[in-house]
Amino acid sequence: MFAVAGCKSEENPTVAVSDVVLKNQSVTPVLAKKQAGFENLEIYSLISSDDKLDQSPGYIFGGSADGAGILKNTDGTYTMLVNNEDNFAVSRLMLDKTFKPVKGEYLLNSDGGVWRLCSATMATPEIHGFGPTFLTCGESGQESRTHALNPYGDVGSASISKEVAGLGRWSAENAVPLPKTAYSGKTVIVIGDDDSDTYGGQVAMYVANTVGDLENGTLYMLKRTDGNQREMDMKVGTKYPVEFVKIDAHKTLTGAQINGKVNDLKAIKFGRVEDVDYGKGSDAAKAREVYFTVTGQGNSGVNADYSRSKYGRVYRVTLDAADPTKGSLEVLLDGDDRAGVAKTFQDPDNITITENYAYIQEDPNGYGDETHDAYLYQYNLKTGDLKPVLMIDHRRTEADAAKYNVGGQSKVGSWEISGMIDISDAIGVPNTFSVGLQSHTWTDAKYKKVDGGSKRPDESQASQIVIIKGLAR
Repeated sequence: MFAVAGCKSEENPTVAVSDVVLKNQSVTPVLAKKQAGFENLEIYSLISSDDKLDQSPGYIFGGSADGAGILKNTDGTYTMLVNNEDNFAVSRLMLDKTFKPVKGEYLLNSDGGVWRLCSATMATPEIHGFGPTFLTCGESGQESRTHALNPYGDVGSASISKEVAGLGRWSAENAVPLPKTAYSGKTVIVIGDDDSDTYGGQVAMYVANTVGDLENGTLYMLKRTDGNQREMDMKVGTKYPVEFVKIDAHKTLTGAQINGKVNDLKAIKFGRVEDVDYGKGSDAAKAREVYFTVTGQGNSGVNADYSRSKYGRVYRVTLDAADPTKGSLEVLLDGDDRAGVAKTFQDPDNITITENYAYIQEDPNGYGDETHDAYLYQYNLKTGDLKPVLMIDHRRTEADAAKYNVGGQSKVGSWEISGMIDISDAIGVPNTFSVGLQSHTWTDAKYKKVDGGSKRPDESQASQIVIIKGLAR
């Protein structure tokens, strides 16, 4: 257990010390195992679908915990928003000054959520120049949209969609605004399109000339300047000149019409673009380094020519200091090189960037050749070292195995790790992260209809959020 007193520091009486007490707050054990070299990490179970919270005993935390964001309130308590992906819903958790969850409710239910809600970003005035606004993307096909939620909004409007037409229609994993230091006076948002159909997935960009304007900007797609659209033609160790090309009148277009622009604009066809993040640090140039994962897709059907990644990749786009629509693209990690650094990749999904590391979360695609359960990897941005930090724990051999492996022993790689965020600054405890664990075979009828909406009446998954302390930034 980690605890610090709620008083002024004796060494510096002007600096407040956190009241946060990190410990197991949930009745559910931590569904993850530390890997070699990371034995000193402290991992705590924050909340699961089996917990009853003091101020909302009827609330049940939904399944498939994914994208999240956290805010410290003026009274020293905390507000945390979490996507329950397959519930098509967003939970709002209230935590006291010690970081104990005390209340939960659904800020968006399935009627308002409309689509599967995957990763997310909490935009704040301090970092992004606007907000607080929780941007959470729909990922139920090409007609999906992104929601912009007020994290302090009225739960009475939970059934009302908060979709933003300005960001277009994509089967999107995340919409990430760059920090306000990246481009003064602008809001630049990078979107990952998790599409595996004919036109593949794109990296999109929204640019507004007014900070916080989510409606009146311009939408673009990423292309190589030489017009080559094949993902697998790009190799580790080479930087490729790229540009973002404009999608005309995008607010009038359906998702199918936006997809249909890919060949006209010569955009790159990736094998399912997933999560996006940006570089951290005081240097404004870091804010213009954009990282994204491609989770990959089976090399059959539209990918029978193997033009797109199968096992997944991690990319970095370095944007021009004066013009966000220009830059260079490089492959950092290539899971399809089964003798290379990322040879153990089984479809990276989400990504979290710190000052020195990329933390990559796996969601295996179920090809049948999986050799391990989902990893959380640490990738050293300076040295290129890649190491598994933890592996999700299906509890197949524990006394409670039947609870977590409904229908028989779960397959290797059938659970996923997702929604990791750095909460260090918010809670005042260095090197601390929140991580969602999607335990897909942990199901029960009691988890049905928990969000109060009508669109997902048979969704019965449970899930968990854990806190990791001591993980280097």
